[in-house]
Amino acid sequence: MLRVALTGPESTGKTTLSSLLADHYHTVWVPEYARAYLTERGPQYALSDLEEMARGQLAAEEAAIREAARRGRPVVFCDTDLLVIKIWSEHSFGYCPDWILRRIEQQRYDLVLLLNVDMPWQPDPLREHPHHRAHFYALYQRELHGQLSNFAEISGPPAERLEQACFHVDMLLDQFQDQPSERQPTAERN
Repeated sequence: MLRVALTGPESTGKTTLSSLLADHYHTVWVPEYARAYLTERGPQYALSDLEEMARGQLAAEEAAIREAARRGRPVVFCDTDLLVIKIWSEHSFGYCPDWILRRIEQQRYDLVLLLNVDMPWQPDPLREHPHHRAHFYALYQRELHGQLSNFAEISGPPAERLEQACFHVDMLLDQFQDQPSERQPTAERN
């Protein structure tokens, strides 16, 4: 199963693009667990809340992978990743729990799409830093380079973002189909 994560600062269109990609490729996507968590409990959070959000995101990813496999789809899109939790944890609390750092090292995505901050800020009670998006974007770039991640930067208006993302996902799917059969999904594609 190929996993594509969308990451980046707040208000960069991760949710919209994740949903569009899932529709385009007729597969499932993993909504950002933190959004549902904070909507239910309020915008204030502690480090223990970030850890709970990380666990919830991981569980949601596993459920989506099972569903995509059941439907015979080769790819799942994740509307965020643990890198978001790491950056917010370090920013808000000065460090990130070791188990999250270890999980980030272990859990590699086949492709990460880093969404640029060139979209207008959309006010939302759960968003915190409208004037620091460029700073956070640089942190994401640095982290992805440091992890030697397979990532692509996505920018421009929404239609261009979808086109760019599809280009990179198509390349990934082409590489996947060219690999030996043991990586091929066992279910038939619909």
